[in-house]
Amino acid sequence: MNPLVLIVEDEKPIRRFIRVALETQQYGCLEAQDGATALSLAASHRPDVMVLDLGLPDMDGLDVIKKVREWSAMPILVVSARGHEREKVEALDAGADDYLTKPFGIAELLARIRVILRHRVRELADGGDTAAWRLGSLHIDYAKRRVTLSGEEIHLTPTEYKLLTLLSSHHGKVLTHRYLVQEIWGEVTADDTQSLRVCMGNLRRKIEERPAEPKFIVTEVGVGYRMVDEV
Repeated sequence: MNPLVLIVEDEKPIRRFIRVALETQQYGCLEAQDGATALSLAASHRPDVMVLDLGLPDMDGLDVIKKVREWSAMPILVVSARGHEREKVEALDAGADDYLTKPFGIAELLARIRVILRHRVRELADGGDTAAWRLGSLHIDYAKRRVTLSGEEIHLTPTEYKLLTLLSSHHGKVLTHRYLVQEIWGEVTADDTQSLRVCMGNLRRKIEERPAEPKFIVTEVGVGYRMVDEV
């Protein structure tokens, strides 16, 4: 069965543009022009992914994300003209899986949807957990707490290991600075945010061939970090 996408966008031309592009790639589509309709369709049809504009006529898209997250883990890709880092962080912290700023190319939209769906399929197949994970030459054995790169063991500090496993368990998804700091240190302070950057720098020096041009963990400027889905 082809994936079903719920398009939530109040501007009809944009909504139709996205739908045509998705249907050309054999996706099934549902459309909603406001938040109330989106929530109703999400509950009744259980789509595989929601493409959500934040600027809706009846409620803020952030509220749609929060309401969906009360009962569902369905992937949510935000597409919005709100390009400021603060809005991206708010959407991701509310539970969105990814964020695409308007205007965007249809090729990028399709690529983001493919990554989100691929990640979701793996989550379901693993039951949300797995004993090991591999990305190119990087291999993580969660059971043994062992990290190898091209077959050679990499020695990480407990904090570096926790950061790496957090990102790898959510590969393909942006994790915000706030989320990572809370998971690692338990609270968010200016010092901890700086500690995260230092920890990331140390981790990259150990796992990246060129730390200044990372291929495993990419920076979403002002927002957070993303473990790539493939290399």
